[in-house]
Amino acid sequence: MQLDFSKLNGLIPAVVQDAGTNEVLMLGFMNREALDATFRSGEVTFFSRSRGKLWMKGETSGHRLRLVELRVDCDCDAVLARVEPLGPGVCHEGYRSCFFRRLEADGATKLISTRSFEPAKAYS
Repeated sequence: MQLDFSKLNGLIPAVVQDAGTNEVLMLGFMNREALDATFRSGEVTFFSRSRGKLWMKGETSGHRLRLVELRVDCDCDAVLARVEPLGPGVCHEGYRSCFFRRLEADGATKLISTRSFEPAKAYS
């Protein structure tokens, strides 16, 4: 089986889920090089679209993602990284999950979580 990197200019979406709680933590993107680096290191590595380079989650904050297993969707164009999170959160805004707001029918958002760490200290 080959992953299909052709649909998003060499990238595939990578949903990150806590393997212990099943909470969805974040969404990133991987190219083939990031996928290979993830398997080599055992820690999730992404391709940063804004910086145009690989980045291992936690290289600045220390809040790394240890890979438990990698699942592939039915179209072979997305992956689910089940992880053991090492640190209090993954969101650069200081939350355990990047999905800390709920979208309401009227378009408003509601905060549904509390900060788990101070981002200024983790990303200084």
